[in-house]
Amino acid sequence: MADDAVLIEFETRLTAAERAALAELDSPAAIQAYLDATPYSVDERDRCPLSVMRDRVAHCQDGALFAAMALRRLGYPPLIVDLLPEPGLDDDHMLAVYRQDGYFGAVAKSNFVGLRYREPVYRTLRELVMSYFEVYFNVDGVKTLRGYTVPLNLARFDQHGWMWDDKGLRPIEAALTRARRFAIADPAIMVKLSRVDELTYRAGLLVANPAGLFKPDQAKET
Repeated sequence: MADDAVLIEFETRLTAAERAALAELDSPAAIQAYLDATPYSVDERDRCPLSVMRDRVAHCQDGALFAAMALRRLGYPPLIVDLLPEPGLDDDHMLAVYRQDGYFGAVAKSNFVGLRYREPVYRTLRELVMSYFEVYFNVDGVKTLRGYTVPLNLARFDQHGWMWDDKGLRPIEAALTRARRFAIADPAIMVKLSRVDELTYRAGLLVANPAGLFKPDQAKET
């Protein structure tokens, strides 16, 4: 574990069994496996990492924050990036990102198969983000990824206890709404996109919980 007073404080709040489970998360891939074994949350509650461990459910924000905490234990900065969809057509999606030997990778929790782990082989953050483009689609088969935020370092919010207090997530959520954003392409290109193909659609929803799927605004043209 990294020599980090906040992480030490976090671990004092864990049971012996929880500390043992956390100790097994010794690589980004192991963190992803833990999230994959955690059922997808369909409720409105946002959970801090401690609540994820206690409740053993998580949606994408919960999973990204948990992964950022677990990556921090391995010596990586606790960074998250928000992937931004076409408004009204889809949910945003959050990643915990890390760099290894200068290359970006990601850990994520998703209701869609393709929106999860990425090996650290991407030279830039944009390269990493674009690896999600073809598999970021809604239930209508519309490819919805449109932009992303700069990485947000969660160490900025340690005073709010975000790792063990659900209320400590509010400043993080507020900061994400103010974070600098980048569009992935000109909007004129996006209106010409084809819909996702049937095989990719079926594969993406292979283990999805239907109750957690975003329902697009039917009044908006797709």
